[in-house]
Amino acid sequence: MKDTFDPPQSQPDTLTAREWVSTLSKYREPSQWRSSFELGITVGPFVALWALAWWTMSISPWLALAISIGNAAFLLRLFCIQHDCGHGSFFKSRTASDWVGRVLGVLTLTPYDVWRRSHSIHHSSSGNLSKRGIGDIHTMTVAEYKASNWLQRFQYRLYRNPIILFGLGPGYIFFLQNRLPVGLMESAKYWISAMSTNAAILVALTVIWYFGGLGPILLIFLPTTLLAATAGMWLFYVQHQFEDAHWNEDEDWEMHEAALHGSSHYVMPRPLQWLSANIGIHHVHHLYSRIPFYRLPEVLRDHAYLADANKLTIRESLACARLHLWDDDSKQLLSFAQAKSLCAKSPPI
Repeated sequence: MKDTFDPPQSQPDTLTAREWVSTLSKYREPSQWRSSFELGITVGPFVALWALAWWTMSISPWLALAISIGNAAFLLRLFCIQHDCGHGSFFKSRTASDWVGRVLGVLTLTPYDVWRRSHSIHHSSSGNLSKRGIGDIHTMTVAEYKASNWLQRFQYRLYRNPIILFGLGPGYIFFLQNRLPVGLMESAKYWISAMSTNAAILVALTVIWYFGGLGPILLIFLPTTLLAATAGMWLFYVQHQFEDAHWNEDEDWEMHEAALHGSSHYVMPRPLQWLSANIGIHHVHHLYSRIPFYRLPEVLRDHAYLADANKLTIRESLACARLHLWDDDSKQLLSFAQAKSLCAKSPPI
């Protein structure tokens, strides 16, 4: 990995997404030392802050709560490392990646093998209007919304409401939905993954309750997990739900084009970029998911086109929360108000 910040190489913007794959392949090799180091400097502070929060409960529950809230950042980073394990990009050994991912899945309340499969489906169908439903945020087209009855529209509006999506949604997904292999119910493998993760979580919570009662669960476990889940939900949302995203029906959909143009480059301050394990460089990740997260900035340093593509600042991302419907004509994600204005001459939305 480079230690210096060389000027980005000039790269013609006429290069196709598929051609970029060949260019990016040279970044795919992980470093055993670097991966172990990244894991250590994330697990270490997470465990230390958990212990510190538990110790400070005898001094002030509010102080314990504050530490727990801060520790959510390290839990989020652990989830991002688990994410790399799922892509086989964290260690050269797939077995090592999988077992690290399974252990981290207990901390993140995410059955690793279930998540890995659903996330693989997400990568192989992202931006494909004909293959929505697993591993993505449900998105209707303007035409589909117009053709829906009042109940379907109400349910969709409720689902896309920020209070539901980013308030209640993360808790529902990580505390309830993840307890079952949703979408993969027919395979014993995924039932084993979900149930073994559930059993490990139950054992951990039982030990915590035995030694500390409900206090550590209510003041440390719940706040840390909920805040990390909420942050993760927001990051996943803005990675694909932005105005100039990329969606097509199956016959016009191409995986590499959808990966490059349908994923954002979420520009964050360096501390947030570090805590989220560079997941904001999502367009590069989707285009070549075998690149370890710590090598993604290297790609941007080397290639000016990718460094400038699909940029989305934190301020700009806030407006994405009001975008809900994909318009196949303008090729943009619209708000309900914009869709209504667009269809003013048609039956009202």
